[in-house]
Amino acid sequence: MQARIRGELFKRTADEQIEYWAKIGQLAEENPDLPLPFIQDILTGREEIRGGLGTPYVFGEGK
Repeated sequence: MQARIRGELFKRTADEQIEYWAKIGQLAEENPDLPLPFIQDILTGREEIRGGLGTPYVFGEGK
């Protein structure tokens, strides 16, 4: 039930939400030095890129 509710907030099915939680857990376990919000931001950024919402970063621009 909690997966369904949280999933609806982020436009995921309950199964997708459970997979997301599993992925966060795996990444947190593999990278204990990274804060959880940082891991979540990385996953959010990847989802945005897949959804066509990202813009490429060009090193050296914007200085």
